[in-house]
Amino acid sequence: MEAAKPVSELYADLGLTSSEFEDIKRVLGREPSAVELGMFSLMWSEHCSYKSSKEALKMLPTQGPWVLQGPGENAGIIDIGDGLAVAFKMESHNHPSAVEPYQGAATGIGGIVRDIFTMGARPIACLDPLRFGSLDKQRTRFLLGGVVAGIAGYGNCLGIPTVAGDLYFDACYDENPLINVMCVGIMPVRRIIKGAAATPGEAVILFRNRTGRDGIGGASVLASQEFDETSEAKRPSVQVGDPFTEKLLIEASLEMLDAGLLVGLSDLGAAGISCALSETAAKGGVGMAVHADRVPLREDMEPFEIMISESQERMLAVCEPAKAAAVIEICERWGLKATQIGEVIPGDKLEIYWKGEKVVDVPASSLADGPVYSRESARPQYLDRVAAADLSTVEHPSDLNDVLMRLVASPNLCSRHWVWEQYDHMVQLNTVVYPGSDAAVLRVKGTGKGLALSVDGNGRYCYLDPYTGAQIAVVEAARNVIASGAVPAAITNCLNFGNPERPDIFWQFIRAVEGMSDACRALDLPVVSGNVSFYNESFGEAIHPTPVIGMVGVLPDIEKRVGIGFQSQDDLIVLLGETLPELGGSEYLKVIHGLTEGRPPGVDLAKERAVQAVCREAIEQGFILSAHDCSEGGLAVTLIDSCWATGLGATLRVETDLAPAEWMFSESQSRFVVTLKKMDLPRLQEIARAQVGVPVEVLGWVGGKHLVINDWIAMHLEKSREAWRTALENILA
Repeated sequence: MEAAKPVSELYADLGLTSSEFEDIKRVLGREPSAVELGMFSLMWSEHCSYKSSKEALKMLPTQGPWVLQGPGENAGIIDIGDGLAVAFKMESHNHPSAVEPYQGAATGIGGIVRDIFTMGARPIACLDPLRFGSLDKQRTRFLLGGVVAGIAGYGNCLGIPTVAGDLYFDACYDENPLINVMCVGIMPVRRIIKGAAATPGEAVILFRNRTGRDGIGGASVLASQEFDETSEAKRPSVQVGDPFTEKLLIEASLEMLDAGLLVGLSDLGAAGISCALSETAAKGGVGMAVHADRVPLREDMEPFEIMISESQERMLAVCEPAKAAAVIEICERWGLKATQIGEVIPGDKLEIYWKGEKVVDVPASSLADGPVYSRESARPQYLDRVAAADLSTVEHPSDLNDVLMRLVASPNLCSRHWVWEQYDHMVQLNTVVYPGSDAAVLRVKGTGKGLALSVDGNGRYCYLDPYTGAQIAVVEAARNVIASGAVPAAITNCLNFGNPERPDIFWQFIRAVEGMSDACRALDLPVVSGNVSFYNESFGEAIHPTPVIGMVGVLPDIEKRVGIGFQSQDDLIVLLGETLPELGGSEYLKVIHGLTEGRPPGVDLAKERAVQAVCREAIEQGFILSAHDCSEGGLAVTLIDSCWATGLGATLRVETDLAPAEWMFSESQSRFVVTLKKMDLPRLQEIARAQVGVPVEVLGWVGGKHLVINDWIAMHLEKSREAWRTALENILA
């Protein structure tokens, strides 16, 4: 990507198509300069412009009485009462992490944290849904170790707890791991700010890190193209993070906002200063005149490099001219370099000067509002094959103890403590339900409330049926939040797919968005922020379609929180919902039979809503002692999870027409396992009767040191827990 090339040869190196190059010439009425072309390449990249996904995302519901900010800003914001609001967002750093796992993951955390405090919120928690390839491959182990270390290294230094996440392994992610990161922050409602300028004459101030050559091409070349044999050469496109500087940025930014000094605040993430300037101007309907030679640099750089660098830990502030000195003073007091690089001007022009010469003269809106494509879509042919599989012919093993032991020690179901113990999940002293439960729970200081946080998304389900798989991601995230005692409030998402220019991939994407939209509408859940990550494929082989949902729920009374662990001897174990013979896409089918076939579990949204309502009301009334969402691995894994959590066993006496393996390992949706005192069973049944069609089945009782299910399972808790707990370390070793 040499800026010295003629622009007619440079555009392809920058990831632009010939038609886009012609569009740029039409917008400008002339041929762009190399600097202008570099800026357009970033802003019109898939990563920044959402040019393939923008129309489809309009299907998602984004409104609600409690929504203060929906999609379109750095993060979404919801009102939680008491004058407080919660900002949250999920992003991806897939491609950088595949090339350089430590810095890719670390700067992913840095970027998502900036999205939160840029809105005026103090970051209080991070979550990390991760997807890797087969663990028998050295590359997977290398990537896993580097990514976890990067997340820990950056988040721990910032003093922001990583409180939840999930981790899946599948061969489809061998070359393209998914490193999705979510951050949640809290703020007074009065402190909300947006990334927009407002009035000509306002000062434009850049503060902290000097600009260098790291991250050049990160958005246009690295994150908006699939991998091939040149991937290793893209390592310089990966940004380098500095968490200690980011911590100072948090404190200085929040101090400036509390002092009422700023009109707008933006971070410099993907597309760097090009994005921050053009979007801040375009949102305010104004222009900017900026002097690139005033940008603090680490090394000698040309305007082309300055405008497309993605160096980290940089912020752009807009303020009234009279307040510029106060802004700079606060920055300097926090040890942050701050420089006024320009001012807001009338009109729509973004003008960039270099040593007195104008090197950029483009409409800010033309950069911020990129092209919109309507891609061709076609149903993938493989779906006929996998859907036609007759799973009734699968021969189930006779030793179900062995099956359960193999499942709990498998990569997707074993303990993740090796990962989350590397993270500081207790810093800030808000965490009251730790990693390993259905949802993390954090206290909201100064109130009696809590926040429940969960992330979910099963790529195997979506591979078998993108519409249903996306619905499952939404409803499971909601069940996880409800099982903790919270009311689901809103979601963010990260939609990970292959090359959208392929009709089969774009069909998967459209169907997943439709499924997510229908599920969100059924559960009254607005989508307030999100991210789309395309081109997750290598050499023409795409990942499974993997939409990941981040859910935030509110506990009106944190003292009513519920965990997954069984609480005391003789408590009744009750199943809310119904188990069906649904083994398609299950862990049982994959681990025991090596199959990824069939249809995923079905979702009846009316039934799902009713089951969730029963569980939520019962917890609210205070007689539910434990609650656990039933998901991957089925009932047997759900039950033994609850046993391990407190060391209490369980005895179940089950009557069913299903085969034992179907009853134990089916992954049917719309189910909770709850415990309660025998005397409270009528209360639960009464709540369920009010929600027509919600089965309440007594399975057994708590007690002993074994999990016993009929004559199918008799598993010693201590021995099985040790196998579950050490499995990941043993595989890595």
